[in-house]
Amino acid sequence: MAQWIPEPRTPEAEKLYAAAEADRTNNPGRYRLGIEATADVVERATAGRDPAELGPQPEWRDALECYLESALQDGRLNALGARMVQDTAVGKLRARVAIDRYLRENPAVADRPLAAPIVIVGAWRTGTTFLFRLLAGDPQLRAPLPAELTAPWRIAKLDPDGRKKLIDASAAAHDMLHLLNPRMPAVHNSGARLAEECVLAMGTGLRNWGFASTTRLDGYASWLATQSFADEYRRHRRTLQILDEGDGRRWLLKAPAHTAELHHLAATYPGACIVHLHRDIVETVASGASLFATYRSTYSDEVDAHDVGRFQTEQTELWLRRALDFRASPAARTVTVVDIRYGDLVADPEAVARRIYAAADLEPPDLPALITQYNRAHPRHGHGAHRYGAGEFAIDADALREQMSFYTAFVASIVND
Repeated sequence: MAQWIPEPRTPEAEKLYAAAEADRTNNPGRYRLGIEATADVVERATAGRDPAELGPQPEWRDALECYLESALQDGRLNALGARMVQDTAVGKLRARVAIDRYLRENPAVADRPLAAPIVIVGAWRTGTTFLFRLLAGDPQLRAPLPAELTAPWRIAKLDPDGRKKLIDASAAAHDMLHLLNPRMPAVHNSGARLAEECVLAMGTGLRNWGFASTTRLDGYASWLATQSFADEYRRHRRTLQILDEGDGRRWLLKAPAHTAELHHLAATYPGACIVHLHRDIVETVASGASLFATYRSTYSDEVDAHDVGRFQTEQTELWLRRALDFRASPAARTVTVVDIRYGDLVADPEAVARRIYAAADLEPPDLPALITQYNRAHPRHGHGAHRYGAGEFAIDADALREQMSFYTAFVASIVND
């Protein structure tokens, strides 16, 4: 099978890329990466105020330097990619300052109770988005929107009309991504009114597994595997507390990245109902490689599909080994875990949903109506079919099945055929 290559860019997109390259020539500071860019990022994030507002440096500085250096050394970034990395770092640090300020001004928020959430996890491309957005239609659940996750302190201060305007305004970022890369909606659609994975709320300490999905960051990803996410999950909970309206709705969350951090997830949300999705391992890795390659092609003109396949295989193995370590630990008994096969979800979403509601001790809504509503809003292949093959990413199916046999054997032992 031929190697994956990105689709040609549209003339409109080419103009934006050319404009970014010209701007990099005239304003190089906005595009600077590497450890030497740390001071630039901190200056932009604090707007000249005391950097002490960012909190103790060990909580964020090493991560920031590693992220910027990996982007420089590993990223192969075009101008838009370099600017995205620097803007991401600035945005996360600004969010850190704003959230901490909000919590100081509203100390009672830290004591706000949260019902144990339902959290959907699994390796990339195992059906997590489909299940998440399907269940998000249930009014007794609350699934977060992108603007809520990235700026909870702003949302919390607004009345309903102001909240609507802020969420609607956030659509511009999604529209820009789709203009730059029209394939994205078919691979993973996003939008201001589409429930999104809660990894968007994480990374204010610059530790975020999601960063390596959009950018080639091998060094950063290797470093991340050695790090504790305890503070990131503490801050994740604070985000939900800021957003929670005390109306009795259970939080519905989703992020493949939680699969690598189930120990922290369980410690942060004891009693949570964790829905773990499982898919054929070759389909999982190949589809994930296609997702990563598509994302990376937005910010790099040098995406090597075989390199993406290698990275996706390594990361998937790491995440699944860590997930199984958690499942074998005493900590797994502090939560409820529901294992779901991707094939079962696709074949009978109603039956799968009933299992989840029973495990979460919730009365299910009118599920046939919920599914009909979802299908009308999200017709299959409504944005085009997502086609991919393992061979495009140099993934040897037999070798991969052997490498991942530790996981497939586990799944076979716990999920009935």
